[in-house]
Parts: sequence; structure tokens; C-alpha cells
Amino acid sequence: MATLAAIFVIAFVMSISDMAAAKGPVVYVFGDSMSDVGNNNYLLLSIAKSDYPWYGIDYYTGWPTGRFSNGRTIGDIMSAKFGVPSQPAYLSLYMTDNAILQGVNFASGGAGILNETGIYFVQYLSFDSQIDAYEKVNEGVKAKIGAAAAEKLSNEALFLIGLGSNDYVNNFMRPFMADGIVYTHDQFVVLLTTTLSKQFKRLYSLGARKIVFTGLAPMGCIPSQRVLTGNGECLTQLNEYVLVFNAAAKKMIDGLNEKLPGAQLVFVDTYSVVVDLIDHPKKYGFKSSHTSCCNVDTTVGGLCLPNAQVCANRKDYVFWDAYHTSDAANQVIADKMFPYLKAVVDGFVNTPSAPVNATAPAPAHHK
Repeated sequence: MATLAAIFVIAFVMSISDMAAAKGPVVYVFGDSMSDVGNNNYLLLSIAKSDYPWYGIDYYTGWPTGRFSNGRTIGDIMSAKFGVPSQPAYLSLYMTDNAILQGVNFASGGAGILNETGIYFVQYLSFDSQIDAYEKVNEGVKAKIGAAAAEKLSNEALFLIGLGSNDYVNNFMRPFMADGIVYTHDQFVVLLTTTLSKQFKRLYSLGARKIVFTGLAPMGCIPSQRVLTGNGECLTQLNEYVLVFNAAAKKMIDGLNEKLPGAQLVFVDTYSVVVDLIDHPKKYGFKSSHTSCCNVDTTVGGLCLPNAQVCANRKDYVFWDAYHTSDAANQVIADKMFPYLKAVVDGFVNTPSAPVNATAPAPAHHK
């Protein structure tokens, strides 16, 4: 996209006066394609991109921005709720830009908790690489405002993290990936949570205190996984795996809160939210929660390609393509998550993690 740099400049880079007027929190976003706002567009060899027509059709620009959505990401919506602009893609910035003082988005399509996850996407920013990038941003902030002020900024900033989906659908569940062969699922969960714990501790050492980790949704019910069952129903085994991981991640996070002075780590359960969307779409104004708005070809990755047919009313669908929720669904999810994030931003150190039901069933009518 020849005009991508211009889009980011127009949409995201704030002037110094804009930053002075901003009253909401500084937000750093880490994640995968659900949160990517264009980082992968700067990775020339990456095959995990959404920079073609239909993506961005309901975004305010009307054209692709690198978001894997017809419109906004959950992070975009959450930022608006806090009254701050959406965070610019890390790879669109120079460390001398004033924008780094108001938050950055490091998310990368295909990324996972594990470095090997997403390897067949060729280029992407794994969570470790995203933390490396944050370290560079942190140094840039120090150069601008000094070490003491930079530390205060980090301590008070919100670190929003959503990762783990690719570790399953593009790693453990893939027959050609070694992790699914080498590890049992119990061992894989230990690997994921142990790795994640080290990553959170590293962020803590860099000044992060307010960390929100969004648990995994019922991935067995996303369109790309439904097709694997042969009857269009949810892939129950994957949903069961997700519940085990969510429970283990919450336990790990609660343990870190006890060990790290001043840490305010929160696990937010998105599983129950998305299950409710799938089981009761009409309650939220949707008509379809099983298929995607975009008529995708799952044999070539499940993204909405330029030659695909797109539904007339995107607000009727929970899913935009075979992997990603729609702009309208992201609004519902963000609305449900926001109270937990606001509690963290407001400094309620003892805010409990959102409950995760480790015995919750797969969606009732689509096991």
C-alpha cells in the first residue's frame, strides 16, 4: 500500500498540544492479528497481512490499514472508551516521534507466546520480539523526558496483552508443527504458562505494573475450526484445551501478583463473553454466529480475499472472516472487558481477575 505511511500519519501521530490535552491512560498493546493495526505491513516477507480490499471497509478511512477486521480492533474501541487515540503501529514510528509518549501498538499477525509459533508466516513479531520493541520505545521515552519520568509513565501505563490463539491453531493443533508431537497438552500448557510468566516478569523489570491479559476465546467455534469437524459444529477438543489453558494462566497471574511488589496483573475471561455471543447472537443484535460475513476460502488461509463475496450488513455477523470477529462483535467484547481495564487504570491494586470457569462447556447447541 503506497499510501500506508500517510494513513498512519493522518490517523495516529498527535501533535504535542494533542498529547497535552489527552487525559486518558498511556496504553501499550501486545498481541496477534486480533490486535495488529498495521505492523505486519512493514514486514516485507510476512504472509500474514490484510492489506487488500474489504478489510477496513467499515473503518473510518474506508480502506485497509493492516487491521484484520472490517473495522476496528478491540484495542481501538478500548482506547476510544478511555478517551485516547488508537495506538500507532510500532513499525510506523521513529523513536524520536512524540507519539511514543502516548502508547504504541506492538501486535503482529501470526504472533504467539512461543517464538516458534507462526514460523510459516515467515516474518512476524513474536511476543518476545514485541517486548524487545517495547524496550526500545522505553529507551526513546527516557531520552525525551528523563529516566524518572519514563519510569513513572511505565508504572502508570496500561499494558494490554492478547496472545495464545496462534499457539494453538497455528502450532499445537497443526500436524506438521513439532510442538503438537513433542508435548502432551498438559506439558504444552506448562510450556505456555512458564514462558508467559518469564515474559511478564521481563515487562515488570522494564517498568510495567498494570498488565491485563485477555484469556483465550472458544477457538473451536471460529469458522476456520468448524470446517475441520465436517459437520460445521464446534471443535470440542480445542475448546477444552482453551479452558485448561485459561485456568492455568489465571493461576500463574495470581501467583505473580503475590511475588512482584506493586504488580497489578489481571486475567480477563473472554471465553464466556464469546460463548454468549455464539449461543445467543440475537441478544446482541446479530443474526449469524456460525459463519463469517466474508465468504472465505479456508483452503487458502481463511482470510477475506479481494474476490470474495461480502455480506451486505456486516453488523449481522459475529465473525468477519474465518478467524477474526467483526467490528460489531469487537464492540460487544470491548464493552464487557472495559470495567476490568478501568479498574486497573484507576489503581485498584487488589482488583481480582475476571472469573474463569474451568469447567464451562462448549457452546450449548454446537458441541
